[in-house]
Amino acid sequence: MKMDYSTKSSLSYLTLLSLLFASFLYLWITTSSSTSNPLLPPRSQYSCLQQNPGTAAPAAVAAPRDELEVALSKASMPNRTVIIAIVNRAYADPGSEVGTGETLLDLFVRSLWLGEGTRGLLDHVVVVAMDRAAYRACRFRRLNCYRLETEEVDFRGEKVYMSEDFIRMMWRRTAFLGDVLRRGYDFIFTDTDVMWLRNPFTKLSKNVSEDLQISTDVFNGDPRSEDNFINTGFYFVRSNNKTVALFDEWYSRRQNATGKKEQDVLLDLIHEGAFKRLDLGVRFLDTLFFSGFCEDSKDFGAVATVHANCCRSITAKVFDLTVVLRDWKRFKWSRKKTAAVNGTAASLRWTNHMGCWRAWRVQGNGKK
Repeated sequence: MKMDYSTKSSLSYLTLLSLLFASFLYLWITTSSSTSNPLLPPRSQYSCLQQNPGTAAPAAVAAPRDELEVALSKASMPNRTVIIAIVNRAYADPGSEVGTGETLLDLFVRSLWLGEGTRGLLDHVVVVAMDRAAYRACRFRRLNCYRLETEEVDFRGEKVYMSEDFIRMMWRRTAFLGDVLRRGYDFIFTDTDVMWLRNPFTKLSKNVSEDLQISTDVFNGDPRSEDNFINTGFYFVRSNNKTVALFDEWYSRRQNATGKKEQDVLLDLIHEGAFKRLDLGVRFLDTLFFSGFCEDSKDFGAVATVHANCCRSITAKVFDLTVVLRDWKRFKWSRKKTAAVNGTAASLRWTNHMGCWRAWRVQGNGKK
């Protein structure tokens, strides 16, 4: 009997000691939370929410990035190439004063869906909104959007070609694109009145010595000729010291360019020999592949983009670009039909750009 009692007493004593030790250990752990705890896994010390003041951030934690860098990195291809389109309310908001139907941004996105090999490129587009309404319209369409802040300038409404506000908006665009280059991104810049019918990267030179490849209103047949009349509504530029220098010099000319848009100033720089002085490799793009209303591509089977250039108003551009997409669907249907019977696709022509032609005619007559 004594042995049983002694054993029970010993067990009770050990149990009591274990409980006391466990209680002490629990209190010690909970009261030590303000310092790094050696009993916890080391990784827990690097919680971004519990980082101790003065402790260096671990290498695994990315440095803070601004909103533009977030938008660019989200859209970037593995080789740090992005596609950039810039819009204001008149280009993106169907409730703007221009009209209540489809917008240029709608048509641009629709062309990427209808084009050949273009649908996936939408993931690499950064839509830059120059006002709050355009930003909301962009987000509503679930695109990759960036809000470009502007001071003391209202970029919301339609900026009529060569008006003072139009010129100011073009220069703001140039400054922004120079910033993108300085961040180390190559990019295609595209106006939203450019329809992407095929993947344009397949038509651009892959030669890395080509620093700038730029569209033309009228192509003279020589991709190296500086006599080509450029259009800054579509171009591909590589990020390097030479192109950054070009954009810096280009933007610096704005103060002495009264009555000139940025495209005119770049043309002046070309004629002054800036491309040669900066040792830039430049290719002027053939309108067979990168066409526009100034000079239509003659080959539906080759064309990559169609630009509503040589056109004055947004309403006219929307009208005529809607017809362009209709022509494109007609071509694809015709090609599919003839292929089914082993025939040859009929020769198709673009519908006349009557909306844009009328817009210039009305302006010239002084009529509304």
